[in-house]
Amino acid sequence: MTEAQPFQLHEHTLVPKHEKLQEEEKQKLLHEYNLSIKQLPQIKLSDPALQHLQAQIGDVIKITRASPTVGETFFYRVVIYG
Repeated sequence: MTEAQPFQLHEHTLVPKHEKLQEEEKQKLLHEYNLSIKQLPQIKLSDPALQHLQAQIGDVIKITRASPTVGETFFYRVVIYG
């Protein structure tokens, strides 16, 4: 009998790609769009899509979604407690 592999949520076809930005990428994003970190939409640290990223509060997550009209779209979220 073989042991079942644990389910990897981030590998599911319906879950968009999540990646943690490096500090310099984060600063470049905020500068480019003239934003403060508090102006970004939020994502909770407990979100299952973040479990493989070792995210911490204050990190910025880039979410890449497939779009039928433009190919890919990018969304950014700041990690909060929860």
